[in-house]
Amino acid sequence: MSRDSAPEPVRDDALGRRLFPDGEEPDARFTLANERTFLAWIRTALAFVAAGVAIEAFTLGSLPPGVRKGFAVAVIAVGVLIAVGAGFRWWRVETAMRRKRPLPVPGIVPLLGVVAAAGAVVAAVLVVSA
Repeated sequence: MSRDSAPEPVRDDALGRRLFPDGEEPDARFTLANERTFLAWIRTALAFVAAGVAIEAFTLGSLPPGVRKGFAVAVIAVGVLIAVGAGFRWWRVETAMRRKRPLPVPGIVPLLGVVAAAGAVVAAVLVVSA
């Protein structure tokens, strides 16, 4: 520490010290942007969960009940994976910023892309077959 710089603030919350034991506090703007991204992923996860509930709640004439239930569970499971991935990504990005390292590649983006494409194909088949 030089004479001109202020002392590094000490984290006073136990959770913060446990999640981020090392590194420097990043600019608050970057931390808040990371939180907004996390919340966007959570909204996406909630949309998948709601879609799974809707699939099971509304009868789709061309799907047998067992297939419909399996499809609904799969969509809800993807929502859960996205939510877990969002939390893990938030932590990885925050840790990278604190350690002044490159940001990690978002692993949940390919998952979401594949699942969204598969969902679009299933929806198109259901519309055409109705």
